[in-house]
Amino acid sequence: MPVVTARRQRRSFADGIRDGLPKLVLAPSFAIILVFVYGFILWTVYLSFTTSKMMPIYKWGGFDAYYRLWSQPNWYVAMENLAIFGVLYIGICIALGLGIAILMDQRIRAEGILRPIFLYPMALSFVVTGTAWKWFLNPGLGLENTMHNLGWTSFKFDWLVNPKMAIYTIVIAGVWQASGFVMAMFLAGLRGIDGEIIKAAQIDGASTVAIYRRIIIPLLRPIFLSAFIVLAHMAIKSYDLVIALTGGGPGNATELPSTFMYSYTFNRNQMNVGSASAVMMLMGISAIIIPYLYSELREKNR
Repeated sequence: MPVVTARRQRRSFADGIRDGLPKLVLAPSFAIILVFVYGFILWTVYLSFTTSKMMPIYKWGGFDAYYRLWSQPNWYVAMENLAIFGVLYIGICIALGLGIAILMDQRIRAEGILRPIFLYPMALSFVVTGTAWKWFLNPGLGLENTMHNLGWTSFKFDWLVNPKMAIYTIVIAGVWQASGFVMAMFLAGLRGIDGEIIKAAQIDGASTVAIYRRIIIPLLRPIFLSAFIVLAHMAIKSYDLVIALTGGGPGNATELPSTFMYSYTFNRNQMNVGSASAVMMLMGISAIIIPYLYSELREKNR
């Protein structure tokens, strides 16, 4: 009996170590995330209600920073630019990604080569993407200068220095980088559709257009939603792409909430206003992600 009891104790001890080891390994990462992500989020929210200027000041200021934020003309410019950039960036990426995915799903011979080519831009940082497109779109260095050297002297493409068109250069660079990632998401969704459903529709005489419009695309609804969430999140927090490509200019033509936040926090020494803009960005991201998480959890419970 003592021997059996000792074996049971050793077995229970080993089971306890095996069950607790994953928690022990993940504990440092969890603590770091808790402090440096959620802790600093709460700290930023608190700073937005203080009178902080160049340095944090923990004197309560109420909603003064938010009143000042919404009285800044640059903030409205940033919000308008975000609306233009977000709508075009998300819409074009989804449309282009879906179109490329449908073409790739036709089992073309060069798929093994084309798929990495489309995915490669996503492997680059936004700084590299912004710098490369800045060179390409610069009238004195890139596309316009090349066309002039080839003899097409009337060619003009000055969007990068045109205040009315500069925001669209951000869209071009962003779409170039993210559309391949969206293509991969849709391609995975297309490859996961049961072929028997499509064969049954073909036997019933449905055309290819009807199959995609009534069967395949509706089945891709979760992919559409996931792509929208990812792209919206990237659009709201876009900073490095704008800084590398246009620097927020010309003037404030490409100002976004993220560049506004940095400018008011570190350049204009209005930390409370910068924190308030960061909180507004957080609310925008939360308004997108929380309903998505709620719908996912509700479907799992069902």
